[in-house]
Amino acid sequence: MTAPGTEPVNDTPASTPRISRRVRHWLVGAGLTAVAATLGITLAVRGGATPACAAPPSGNTVHKGTASFYDAGRSGGNCSFPGPPADRLYVALGSSQYSKGAACGSYLDVTGPKGTVRVMVMDQCGGCGPTKIDLSTEAFTRIADRSQGIASVTYRAALNPPLDGGLTFRIKGGASQYWFAVQVGNHGNPVRSVEAKGTSGGFRKAARQTDNYWTIEGGLGPGPYTIRVTDVYGHQATATGIRMVTKQVQRTTVSLISPATPSSSPSTPASPSAPPPSATPTESTTPTATVEAIAGAAPLPGPRC
Repeated sequence: MTAPGTEPVNDTPASTPRISRRVRHWLVGAGLTAVAATLGITLAVRGGATPACAAPPSGNTVHKGTASFYDAGRSGGNCSFPGPPADRLYVALGSSQYSKGAACGSYLDVTGPKGTVRVMVMDQCGGCGPTKIDLSTEAFTRIADRSQGIASVTYRAALNPPLDGGLTFRIKGGASQYWFAVQVGNHGNPVRSVEAKGTSGGFRKAARQTDNYWTIEGGLGPGPYTIRVTDVYGHQATATGIRMVTKQVQRTTVSLISPATPSSSPSTPASPSAPPPSATPTESTTPTATVEAIAGAAPLPGPRC
């Protein structure tokens, strides 16, 4: 756990996938030919090539594929989190399922030869195809032998995963009353939309960025702000009192996960990820206005393929 006020900051847009640490595992699991293919895919990711109809795993769909492993160190990955989850159970997805940051902060239940583990989406894997995932070393060793390098797995979205605490908000470095940029954390299910407003005027829709920040051009004034978050299943929550304080995690008591909706848990449950590392004592702890559960397990309609 990073000491209060000293958490690593990762506010740089995630345009350059991490290559070296993944190449080491591909060398073990697939040889030089696969490395060449990996580099080719990486170039496509840098160029912004994301398949049409890309979307994060959601609903009850079970995906079959393979998993390798890597170590992100203290980084929060392409999702720009302050750091990895406390239990270090995280996963990187290929470009189609990372979906330009739409998968960030959601959870998967991954099953391999040795069991099932729950992981948080934290990163994009530049060398992963549609059914290839890259687990943290700690997660991989729970479901397969590390000596395998690559293991056959199945995985699915963790619906309404239990979380410690409510939504968190983090204003991006460089944001101001003239340019609004916020990261939403501890939401569990994939986020569909974010809307925000200042002390006057109505809600404005924020645009999702690939580094997992939501931005509003022209800004919303000096704040404080009211932020409304909706996930892909239609759950909606509104938090108030979010301040223009950059690079700090502002915690709230409002949650997207309805207490009346049971969580879909893995057969061999792992402890859910803790919220991001603690911020300074000045962070907000009051925001909460409304929470509304609108839909069930089926995600809201998306683009047609």
